Amino acid sequence: MPRSRKQQIALHQTSYYHLVSRCVRRAFLCGITDTYNFEHRREWMTERLALLTQMFAIDIAAYALMTNHYHLVVRVDTAKAKSWSKLEVVQHWQMLFHLPALVERELTGESTGAAEKQVVDAMIEKYRERLSDISWFMRCLNEHIARLANAEDECTGRFWEGRFKCQALLGEKALLSVMAYVDLNPMRAKIAESLQASDYTSIQNRLGNAVRGIFHGKLLPFSEGIDAEKSQEHIPYRFADYLELLAWTGQLIHAESCALTQPKIPITLNSLGISPNRWLHNCRKLEELFHVVIGPSKAVKQLCQAFGQHWLQGQVACRRCFG
Repeated sequence: MPRSRKQQIALHQTSYYHLVSRCVRRAFLCGITDTYNFEHRREWMTERLALLTQMFAIDIAAYALMTNHYHLVVRVDTAKAKSWSKLEVVQHWQMLFHLPALVERELTGESTGAAEKQVVDAMIEKYRERLSDISWFMRCLNEHIARLANAEDECTGRFWEGRFKCQALLGEKALLSVMAYVDLNPMRAKIAESLQASDYTSIQNRLGNAVRGIFHGKLLPFSEGIDAEKSQEHIPYRFADYLELLAWTGQLIHAESCALTQPKIPITLNSLGISPNRWLHNCRKLEELFHVVIGPSKAVKQLCQAFGQHWLQGQVACRRCFG
């Protein structure tokens, strides 16, 4: 039985999540077939994501747009949404949605009284909540792409396979593992031989090598020596260390070998306390190993308690990988 989003998203435990959406029947989202070229649809995705990162209090840490699915690693910034004034909330909301007449009258000073103002305030608070809601973020993304694709294909019906997959990322080890898994998607699928050639990925954009599918939105930055008190607004690693780890992992994955032929294991991997073989296995099979949560066993148990459950699928894999 599918889990409700309330049993998959716990912002008091973590603000990071791995999101995946797949096309119905694994049909082509993007890419080139014998008769059609769907590459331009990836541009739809990058343009829409850039708009949504401006509108929502949700940052993108990593992404990969594949032929029939896509991956996102996002951070929900509830503090940012709470800090917005009422006017800022309305300005963000109307980037995509028309405002009700009641709200427009309040903004222009034409409100008729206290009762109307109370209704408007309640509506604005609802907008504020939605602007830091993953489900609303994905709704605004998937529905838009589905409408464009169905119009282009001159058909109706489902474009996406169903609800998006959501995995809570508990801790820095889980975050880095999933980011690497996402950025290495094209190399793992054997459609790219290097990070620089991995089109429509966040790592290609971070390297400044993107020729197609340039992402004009803002990616969540790496720490690069940022003060600890600001670290929540940044990925808690240096980009140079992440790039070294990604390049090392990509070479082994592309070679289809688990043999650690590289003379030097990246420093970041040693600091994470994850064995090289286990790290490589995670980067190949992450979606098969883990389900609604990824992280240390202790943090998973705390999440279970928050959900009022005794067990979550994938706990054994979490204990093996993260302790």
